[in-house]
Amino acid sequence: MSLSLDIKKRFPTFTLEVALEAGAETLGFLGASGCGKSLTMRCIAGLETPDEGRIVVNGTTFFDSSAKVNLRPQQRKTALLFQNYMLFPNLTVAENIAAGLPKNTSKSKAKALVERQLELFGLRGFGKRYPIRLSGGQQQRVALARMLVAKPGILMLDEPFSALDAHLKGNLEQDMLSLFEAFEGTILYVSHDIDEAFRFCDRVAIIDHGRLAEVASTQEITAHPSTLATLKVSGVKNISPARFIDAHTIDALSWGLQLTTTQEVPPAVTHVGFHASSLTEADDQTTNVFTCEVTRASDARFERTLLLNTPNAEESLQWQTSKLAIPPQETPLRGECVKVHIPPNQIHLVTC
Repeated sequence: MSLSLDIKKRFPTFTLEVALEAGAETLGFLGASGCGKSLTMRCIAGLETPDEGRIVVNGTTFFDSSAKVNLRPQQRKTALLFQNYMLFPNLTVAENIAAGLPKNTSKSKAKALVERQLELFGLRGFGKRYPIRLSGGQQQRVALARMLVAKPGILMLDEPFSALDAHLKGNLEQDMLSLFEAFEGTILYVSHDIDEAFRFCDRVAIIDHGRLAEVASTQEITAHPSTLATLKVSGVKNISPARFIDAHTIDALSWGLQLTTTQEVPPAVTHVGFHASSLTEADDQTTNVFTCEVTRASDARFERTLLLNTPNAEESLQWQTSKLAIPPQETPLRGECVKVHIPPNQIHLVTC
């Protein structure tokens, strides 16, 4: 394995406790803000020190509380890309990239390596510019070039696209995919966006209040979420506490509905969820058909979201329709009643 991690770090109101292993793959970290995603990577990089545990990267022990090993950040040969890229404002692009090289690198070799990175990241002719004269995308590419010129053993990125506009993000995502394909080793990728994680990552680790809730492939995370934390970050908009009735029936308490499920209901079920896009207007179905009142409609570029209330609801249901498939003028209006169908085979059940 390229990464073996088992650490614990305590704070007055929060404890980080994460144990996982990763190989030559891109592993995404998903979870709410403040859950411990970035903190985990800072511990690997040596910017934070765990209270106990062990960190091993490519056979080198970075940290071992029992053996009293704690390598300095400069000794760990990791690459961590922050959200704001952390470029040196007083150095040129070329000098920023060269800052990632070992201090004993000869001038001629450093120049050749920097030129190679400028070429690789489409920055030829930008070597003498300062970061303030670069766009956000160009700054990101300089930061990536500085990381890779040092040939790190592990690559870590902390929400690298959060400061970019949608057009630039789309272009740079393709560059990033090429970079990931060429990198031989573990890549850790922090995000709060399930779609972004789906594009980049082989597996996803769900972090919930400092603890590892689940690790699975991106397909498994979205198709079969197994924890409440996973439901919340995997794009499921409709989530309710649930009570077991029988092997294929539950009470969805927030909506006042009894739902039939294809999946066998575990007696210890705690929550039920389904995607807003899985709702359909009822046709000839006889199971999971409910009359709801439309209380609100809101539009995005390609989707319309309707809020629906059932007679005994404590919370609204969300129904998302494609504006390409169903024109807005053909969807129910606010105040109207509509019969909707919740497909039994698209209902997710979790026990924790």
